[in-house]
Amino acid sequence: MLLPLGISFFTFQQLSFVIDSYRGETCGYGLIEYALFVSFFPQLVAGPIVLHSELVPQLRDTKRRTPDYENLSTGLMMFTLGLSKKVLIADVLGRCVTWGFANTEGASATDLLFVMFSYTFQIYFDFSGYSDMATGLARMFNLALPQNFNSPYKAVTITDFWTRWHMTLTRFLRKYVYFPLGGSRGDFFVTYRNILIVFLVSGLWHGANWTFVLWGLLHGICQVVERFFVGRTSESEGTGTQTHFQEKRVSVPVPLTHLRRAATFLIVNVLWLLFRADSVSQWAFILNRMVNSRDVYIHEDAVRAFKVPGLVSAVYGTGLWYPQRKIYAICGLVFLVMCLLICLLTKNNFEREYRMEKKSLVWCAGLMVLCLISLSTVSVFLYFNF
Repeated sequence: MLLPLGISFFTFQQLSFVIDSYRGETCGYGLIEYALFVSFFPQLVAGPIVLHSELVPQLRDTKRRTPDYENLSTGLMMFTLGLSKKVLIADVLGRCVTWGFANTEGASATDLLFVMFSYTFQIYFDFSGYSDMATGLARMFNLALPQNFNSPYKAVTITDFWTRWHMTLTRFLRKYVYFPLGGSRGDFFVTYRNILIVFLVSGLWHGANWTFVLWGLLHGICQVVERFFVGRTSESEGTGTQTHFQEKRVSVPVPLTHLRRAATFLIVNVLWLLFRADSVSQWAFILNRMVNSRDVYIHEDAVRAFKVPGLVSAVYGTGLWYPQRKIYAICGLVFLVMCLLICLLTKNNFEREYRMEKKSLVWCAGLMVLCLISLSTVSVFLYFNF
């Protein structure tokens, strides 16, 4: 079916407005304010999902209608960083992913490992990059959009992951699905049921396909299992009539924390494969091939996306001889490790400090030029489809 670009994002915003209007929480907005809230272009087609209570009061603030050069500067730097995530990282990874899912039957276990990790980082840098661009554009207009990512691959549990990944979607589902179902006010069976319903809705929100439904259900099951073993504690929410479960805050040894983070990251990787697969059977086939196949051969086409111009000639110029595919594979491995380090060690856009100084101007301009030069092919944002 042909549908408007990003239909689920602006539909959710309008749903929140309609529901809050029914509850008497919309404070008498006018038609123009509503139309601008729904059609505000920076986050229109891929989020973050904004609530009327966040954006409309800012639109009413006359002080925000005067240009602010600090906001313009900060917004431009945020936009440039987001664009670089998309163009310089996500698009490179995307070429490996596209080849992998088009050639699953002929791919080796090593090829598929490259594809799995490539997609994990592609979807992160693609969606996180778009969210940074939207936040930066809004900042140029003196408007603040809510945070949508809080370094999700630093999560130590699946529950923690969902407090960091696509935060505005999680917030929407919690406010308009989980709490109306009763949240965690009933016994733990009711709470677990509500969690599973929320994540089934999350899966269906991404697409009417069994892969998305199963992806959402498995994330929900992971959260249920975590809450069952971690323990149940409740905390007041809102007026005190709603409660929700939280993990017990206990001191965990650093090595164990790293182990939990690695385990969470692995689970997320496996489930991202399901998210990307054309069918559940293709996902099962890929997992079986990675686990049971002893074929470690690397196809050159699988890692060609990571080639560094001139590197092969430089290596051959030293008198050494390696197959091109192995050189590309080494480049790919380095690229993936760099992606992991960026996710784990760097600050996100809401943590980073931006300064109006010459060196900031230089790196921002240089990065922008590099991004524009790299825009030589069609670049598709993954979340435009959802």
